[in-house]
Amino acid sequence: MKTVRILLLGIFLVLAGCSAAEKGNVGPNHDPDAQDQRMLSEPGRTSDLLDGKESEVRDPQPLTLAELRSKYRSTFILSGPAAKREVALTFDDAPDAAYTPQVLDVLKKYGVKATFFVMGSRAEAHPDLVRRMVREGHVVGNHSYNHPNLVKLSDADFRDQVLRTEQIIRELAGYTPALFRAPYGNINEEQIKWLASQHVKIIGWNVDSLDWKGLDGEQVAANVLAHARPGSIILQHSAGGEGEDLSGTVQALPAIIEKLRAEGIQLVTVPELLGLSAQK
Repeated sequence: MKTVRILLLGIFLVLAGCSAAEKGNVGPNHDPDAQDQRMLSEPGRTSDLLDGKESEVRDPQPLTLAELRSKYRSTFILSGPAAKREVALTFDDAPDAAYTPQVLDVLKKYGVKATFFVMGSRAEAHPDLVRRMVREGHVVGNHSYNHPNLVKLSDADFRDQVLRTEQIIRELAGYTPALFRAPYGNINEEQIKWLASQHVKIIGWNVDSLDWKGLDGEQVAANVLAHARPGSIILQHSAGGEGEDLSGTVQALPAIIEKLRAEGIQLVTVPELLGLSAQK
């Protein structure tokens, strides 16, 4: 009797093992891919994603400014060719009644042509200064209407900032600017792509004078001259926010111009440096 029981138990275990193996759940030769194929062969069944749904796992991040500059080299430009012994002086946030006329006076004295990135709201308030820039041979670029942080704007608001300022510059300068500089240097990928579709170049810089910190003339000049090289685009300001002191910019200009010229470097506009048109 004992022998019969053992025999029956053995038969039961063998049958149970075969059944489990047929279902693909046990055994040393268990193959998950084969199991997936069996599931796919069943009507209405599909294999699961190993690490979960994409909506639960993926976390897309916007490109950094450095990545955007690398990706859009022909549209987002920081400097010119190092082979040319030229640099471009650029001035943001113009015009105002305090510092812009002083900057223009120094440039006129030295016969230097620069690039001014103007705000639409300020151009409306000081139209004669924009006309003076053009009359004296400077290039006028677009710096938005009222200097927002562009990445916080909707598409519609961003485009309004650009197009509204374009119209103002066109009326005052006689051309539609082909150069744009983002306030704070901050911009996102969709905005870059839209500007490119409008045949507009985004102009950054690779030398920051840091004049916006309220530095004195010696400090501004030192910041520029320590980093300026052939091909540099130099950032300064000819107007600022309420209460900002930009007298250091005006004081530094003669020393910057004289030193660069002594080194055999010409001061040119951004379009001259890059071989671009100033207008669309």
